[in-house]
Amino acid sequence: MKTIGITGAGSWGTALATVLAGKGHRVRIWDIDERHLRSMEEHRENVDYLPGVPLDDNIEITYTTEAALKDADVILFSAPAQHFREALTSALEYIGNAAIVINVAKGIEQKSLKRMSEIAAEHLDLDRYVVLSGPSHAEEVGRRLPTTVAAASYDLKAAEAVQDLFMTDRFRVYTTEDVVGVELGGALKNIIALGAGISDGMGFGDNAKAALMTRGLAEITRLGIKLGARPETFAGLTGTGDLIVTCTSMHSRNRRCGIMIGEGMSPEEATKKVGMVVEGMFTTEAAYELARRENVEMPITEAIYRAIKGEITAAEAVGLLMGRTRKHEQG
Repeated sequence: MKTIGITGAGSWGTALATVLAGKGHRVRIWDIDERHLRSMEEHRENVDYLPGVPLDDNIEITYTTEAALKDADVILFSAPAQHFREALTSALEYIGNAAIVINVAKGIEQKSLKRMSEIAAEHLDLDRYVVLSGPSHAEEVGRRLPTTVAAASYDLKAAEAVQDLFMTDRFRVYTTEDVVGVELGGALKNIIALGAGISDGMGFGDNAKAALMTRGLAEITRLGIKLGARPETFAGLTGTGDLIVTCTSMHSRNRRCGIMIGEGMSPEEATKKVGMVVEGMFTTEAAYELARRENVEMPITEAIYRAIKGEITAAEAVGLLMGRTRKHEQG
């Protein structure tokens, strides 16, 4: 049995806590929102973000980062990507020298254009840093429906330790050393999910969504290869797998946000109505800047960026994409 400290008690942090607690581990969870923590403790359920999933007895609600993280064998960060830097730096004094650090945020830091592992590298040895990602909606994991993800680390032994930590007959974990590919796949698919939602909101059919997903994967892969990822990673769980589930499921915040934009709502109103963090809104801007910096063609990302910035309407974005010059498909 291990002690796991979790920072971030949203839907995903809570769902993973239930997986770990179900294996008999001692789980301590903390969140910046004290009111939310008190609700979880009172109801023994995350009423706000993961209703209907009871908390196991071995999940302890804590009210300070020290209480959650001190002397933990494993520390899991489940804060939104734009808050990962702050969450990590505030936790550093409690991270023991032997602790494995897991991050599950899917995004790119907007101000620095850094992936989460690049932020972690400023403070930690990456041989104990693991990214857990893949097609995994919290609502299904919390209900113990079959789910498969990947654990990525520059040190395969660390990834295998996380694999052993989480593996159950309902939660399967593969390992990889392609941290760059796993992080980019998890982050960039949110952009395409926004586009898929916009397409659905405008009443377009399955043909349009299939094209968006396929060509979206092509531009994700182009940027990924330029940044050092393995191309085959984007054909796996954290690439194609995560893209499919995020573009098609109503559990997807990014798709729901896109649907409302496609129906005519402003990006600001749509984000507010979703009620939780829509990572794709931040990632679109970061990816747009990364593509410009790296001189990588990402037309779907650019069109969605211009639409959410109010430079063009959703209908005009569609016109731009459909009216592009003739291309060979493999490119």
